Amino acid sequence: MTLPMSDPRLVPIAQKVEAGERLSRDDARVCFETSDLLSLGALADSANRRKNGNQVFFAANQHINPTNVCVLRHTCVFCSFARTAKEEGAYTRSLDEVFAEAEAAADNPTREFHIVGGLHPRLRLSYYADLIRGLKERHPDVHVKALTAVEIAHLARIERTTTRRVLEELKAAGLDTLPGGGAEVFGAAVRATIADRKLVAEDWLRVHREAHELGIPSNCTMLYGHVETIQDRVEHLAMLRDLQDETRGFLTYIPLAYHPDHNELGRELGREGTATTGMDDLKNVAVGRLFLDNVAHVKTHWPMVTAFVSQVALHFGCDDVEGTVVYERVYHEAGAHTPMALSYGDVVRLIRGAGKEPVERDSFYRPVRQFAPDDPIFTPVATPAASAHAEAELVQLVGTGRA
Repeated sequence: MTLPMSDPRLVPIAQKVEAGERLSRDDARVCFETSDLLSLGALADSANRRKNGNQVFFAANQHINPTNVCVLRHTCVFCSFARTAKEEGAYTRSLDEVFAEAEAAADNPTREFHIVGGLHPRLRLSYYADLIRGLKERHPDVHVKALTAVEIAHLARIERTTTRRVLEELKAAGLDTLPGGGAEVFGAAVRATIADRKLVAEDWLRVHREAHELGIPSNCTMLYGHVETIQDRVEHLAMLRDLQDETRGFLTYIPLAYHPDHNELGRELGREGTATTGMDDLKNVAVGRLFLDNVAHVKTHWPMVTAFVSQVALHFGCDDVEGTVVYERVYHEAGAHTPMALSYGDVVRLIRGAGKEPVERDSFYRPVRQFAPDDPIFTPVATPAASAHAEAELVQLVGTGRA
């Protein structure tokens, strides 16, 4: 690849990318440090096209958060979602309430339930097994992606059993995959600062290793833009790459942008009302694509970085867009100003507007619908009011390809 690179340090990295060679930790540090964003993006785009061509995947999914009550309310200081049991705004859904919320799937093309929540001190394994089993009975064709490694370890402590046993019981109930949350940044000093008492890196990796051994694929993530250093980011990515070399169980990598509103960390850092920069958002996508050569997909999470940045990220090594969502709570509690949901048609138009080929996928990245340029876009029955919010925000931009 020949590029007019303003940063000469990128030249040997470009040669490695062209030759299909693995990048080193030092290479990753250079990629995070460089100000030559366009060259970095071109390298990541080239690496992505080799794996995925011009396709961009998305899932018609629905987020469900059964509870926001969490035992780490006062130690996980970057979180704006958690509450103590008696705190204003605390909630815990009954199974019937969760099933009622999931009924949105009946009128929409939902193919995946994405289920995460707080570490409730009294919700037992049976609650989550019955929740998953009940969803499968009511929606047999909808995939269940549920519970982070942190939630799995919490249930193991409550039940006085192993994380492997928890995973086995949830799989028997119908669990299909694990989300990648809870990883944050693996560095011990960072975790002690932002998420003291949360599952340590080795245990997060162990839970995912066990899931992969049991035939439960998962996602992997990194939360960036708080107190971590470039070295912390690189070491985090290296640990993910090492586990993927071992198990091949990660489906996709998702860089997650820290939101500083309504949480203790944001106040301490004087960051309330700010956000990560577009430069950093795009760098994290690009470096993830270049360094994690053994992970097939990189996802941009539009509720965190906006639909606009996500659309640009499709030319920075990203081949997957967070889907329809239906109702997103976790990041909006932290000050995200993005819509609570995007309609099916909005997602398709966003991808098309970037000059990419939208492909609806299932949770294992098997295509379920592809779109010819003149295909009409299916628009589901309107459900949450958030859909109108999404349409209002994007109507002037997505259709013209400027979002």
